[in-house]
Amino acid sequence: MTLNLPIAPRRPHTWVRPSGDVQDPYAWLLKKVDAETLQYLNAENTYSQEWFSQHASVTDDIFSTIKSRIQEDDASHPVSHAGWWYTSRTETGKAYAIHSRGTSATTATENILVDENIEAHGHDYFSLGAFEVSNSTRLLAWSSDIDGGEYYTLRIRDTETNTDSADVITDTAFGGLAWSTDDEWLFYVTPDEQMRPWQVWRHHIGTPVTDDVMVYEDADERFFVGVAASRSGQWIMIESSSKTSSETWVLDASTPTAQLTCVAPRHENIEYTIDHWGDEFAITTNRDAVDFQVMTASTTSPSQWKPFLSHVAGERITQFECFASFAVMQRWVQGQQVISIVGRDGNLTHIAVLDEPHEVELDTNPDFETDGIRLSYQSLTVPHTTAWYSIATGDLSTLKQVHVNACDLSMYVSERVWATSDDGTPVPVDIVRHRDTPLNGTAPAMVYVYGSYEISVAPWFSVARLSLLDRGWIWALAHPRGGGEMGRDWYLQGRLQHKRNTFTDTIAVATYLAEAHICDGAKIVIRGASAGGLAVGASITMAPSRFAGAIAEVPFVDVVSTMSDPSLPLTVTEWEEWGDPRTEPFASYIASYSPYDNTTSVDYPQLYVTAGLNDPRVSYHEPAKWVARMRHESPQTTVIFKCDMGAGHGGPSGRYDQWRDEAQTLSFAIDCVQ
Repeated sequence: MTLNLPIAPRRPHTWVRPSGDVQDPYAWLLKKVDAETLQYLNAENTYSQEWFSQHASVTDDIFSTIKSRIQEDDASHPVSHAGWWYTSRTETGKAYAIHSRGTSATTATENILVDENIEAHGHDYFSLGAFEVSNSTRLLAWSSDIDGGEYYTLRIRDTETNTDSADVITDTAFGGLAWSTDDEWLFYVTPDEQMRPWQVWRHHIGTPVTDDVMVYEDADERFFVGVAASRSGQWIMIESSSKTSSETWVLDASTPTAQLTCVAPRHENIEYTIDHWGDEFAITTNRDAVDFQVMTASTTSPSQWKPFLSHVAGERITQFECFASFAVMQRWVQGQQVISIVGRDGNLTHIAVLDEPHEVELDTNPDFETDGIRLSYQSLTVPHTTAWYSIATGDLSTLKQVHVNACDLSMYVSERVWATSDDGTPVPVDIVRHRDTPLNGTAPAMVYVYGSYEISVAPWFSVARLSLLDRGWIWALAHPRGGGEMGRDWYLQGRLQHKRNTFTDTIAVATYLAEAHICDGAKIVIRGASAGGLAVGASITMAPSRFAGAIAEVPFVDVVSTMSDPSLPLTVTEWEEWGDPRTEPFASYIASYSPYDNTTSVDYPQLYVTAGLNDPRVSYHEPAKWVARMRHESPQTTVIFKCDMGAGHGGPSGRYDQWRDEAQTLSFAIDCVQ
């Protein structure tokens, strides 16, 4: 079958940059409403469909396996709160979740609050945003996005009649919600023209939205604004944060029309978050503490901080959540999450979960007064597990573990290994394989990478991934600099003018897997999304012969052009992460690794690229331009490009569509090593 390869027209365009003028013949693809842009994207989608149709048997087999292993009728373990038990469930044949509650754990599915399948009817895309039950539990504030553009419509639902009121607020941001104590007022966030959450509004239930009052605005384009209620329900907290500093304002939830109080004014390179803890606020901050410390302050004098938990270098505190008589702290220690109970006296009790590399998180715990906490954990071989930890006994008991049908999970093993980057830095790597897959240099491998924003990617369980492992693959999760797995310094060594370390670390991981004979060095496929897609693009442009295939999902690959345009969504807020290329030295440094700017006429690995037409985070035009240039510069390279025309950053929204999409992606990876 001969495929019709799309070729994008080339049109003259010059970018004037500090490092010199640059020709960009595909700049016209920025025009989303242009008929030729849509024509080109549709041509690419047709080509993608034709290519995948030739691999339909593998895709169908993987999809069927995924579907057969997942419990289609399933429900979360119910959560108790204010006299009700809440749960979410899925039903066979339905693409979305159903959220409900009951007066007991056994009746938690009886009273439906939101059926996403009903709300999604007639839409190609649906995403539930906010879901906040009021203090009396009589009202539910919920929001949804129906095109992937991340503008959410907020509604108020009566939980007894299951009907929405006339209070409909459009174009809100997914920046949190907060109810006043008496349920009369609701606080929400709106975005600016660049999609930055920047204003907090107060809505009086039952009154026209036009009467809503703006209570906070941050005009500094570097800062994102969010609002939330404390777990105690006594305080409403508004946080405004950039990549390097933050500021929090508080309001007694019982006096919602009063003035806000600033906890501490913002200072450059000082971050802090707060939580309510009895007559104090607990403050997690990097003030005089690179990896953060915990301080406390009286609720009546919130700016007067005093030490509580000291800073420990290399043990990055990422979460400190308060309950009535204790707190829960999460840290990253040597590339592993650690959860601890913190007493009011500052004593720590570590909660042991698994021996292998794993994720462990504080689960849904709505009650302030409690004698235990719900945790969730998973690993590359252990499915998502919900557990209860008793404060009194220290026992950890399983509430629910996701069941995997027709599969012996004991046949899979995972471990932590360390690669050495080109400057001698050890880089952690988590690998998983089938027990029968030999470590003799013959197995194909997939390397997954992110490595930006200090986001730490913990090992997670994937039913779909088993289809690769069953075919004799090694799957590796790289933890390059730029993430936060090894502490704040790990992040600092992978941002701004150290960003190239992210990519050299990633290449070093692939090289280590090959040279240690963990896998076949000629059969390595690299995969990443968003900023991870940048890591993919930069890695294959820096070391194209290292990889047999590459999967770049919604990739941030036109870095110089995007970061030079403050009119684009989120650009200004990103300068603290990447630098501002409108000036040197950032112009030259970013240009040295930007995949779009470094695509030349060499042989690249087989490449699969995705985009979302409504994506506000990484605009569709970045992957579209990259693919167009790749086709021109390296016509011998197989490039497949799919743009979801009705979705955004996260791709398809329904679970069956997501499974099919993942099956296609894995079939592409398999083709790369055949």
